[in-house]
Amino acid sequence: MPTDDITATRQTLLDRVESSDTPRDVLRAPELKKLYGAIGSLPAEERGAYGKSVNELKVALEAAIQAREAVLDSASIEPIDVTAPWDLNSTRPALLPTTQGTQHPLTKELDEVIDIFTRMGFAAIESRQIDDDFHMFEALNFPENHPARDGYDTFRTEEGFIPPAHTSTMQHRILKDGKETLEKGGHIAAISYGRVFRNEDVDATHEHTFYQVEGVFVSKDATLGDMLGTLRSFFEVYYGQSLKIKTQPGYFPFVEPGLEFAIEKPAALGGKPGEWLEMLGCGMIHPNVLRTAGIDPSEYRGFAWGGGIERLVMLKYGIEDLRHFEAAKLNFLRKFA
Repeated sequence: MPTDDITATRQTLLDRVESSDTPRDVLRAPELKKLYGAIGSLPAEERGAYGKSVNELKVALEAAIQAREAVLDSASIEPIDVTAPWDLNSTRPALLPTTQGTQHPLTKELDEVIDIFTRMGFAAIESRQIDDDFHMFEALNFPENHPARDGYDTFRTEEGFIPPAHTSTMQHRILKDGKETLEKGGHIAAISYGRVFRNEDVDATHEHTFYQVEGVFVSKDATLGDMLGTLRSFFEVYYGQSLKIKTQPGYFPFVEPGLEFAIEKPAALGGKPGEWLEMLGCGMIHPNVLRTAGIDPSEYRGFAWGGGIERLVMLKYGIEDLRHFEAAKLNFLRKFA
């Protein structure tokens, strides 16, 4: 078969690719199969050159097909105005005015929590959103393979890093950074705050991502009574009334003794005498935690506590479902505007 047939077929197939919505089908065209089929009928000395020309034609078709597919792909994407807040065929929703920016309720309440503690003399340090096993567990007196680790169902990256399951990951850093001040006769007083992450099934009272605040105080003569007074003062200011408090034993590897701290349900929240709300975990900092930070537990002692921000806010405003905070529902957010 003469080379002219290849040239004519080449142009026919390239034109077909250019106009086709399914250009890859051209590779199965009868004309191309006929060219390949003719190789066997040629004299042996002509087959090499002829076969090379047919293969070059197929390579040209592949390139043309890829170019045509790229054109078809780009043409199939309709431009979308991502800033449009509603569909053209739907009723325009009642939106918050663009001139009225407001804080998210969690941001607003977290700022108030920080303000209360800083006025009490505590420094405020934002927690990390990625950390390591040492700060998450080891520095907090969780021995390797200790069953207490199971209570913190954490996420982990492929590299072994951990999105913190509690803001206590900052405690070791706070203690180390404050050691020099402590040795000069001062004290350590700081809170850490931020997002924490746990492998939780989401429901009305559980979220995989939420906010916590952690407090640390260390001095030569810190007492459990100092801690209870500090926490009571915080809750009374936050809820705007005098409150009764109580504690019961609780286990946390990084404090000894460990306590669960409760307040009498505020009247402003519909509380009645004898109704208690557990608010957070707390206790005297474990000697091992102090020792790991280079602080002599025979000379210094301290207390720590930690609790969730969402629970504070839910109780304060009577919010029944934790999921509202992340749902971006305007009816909910307007209540805090």
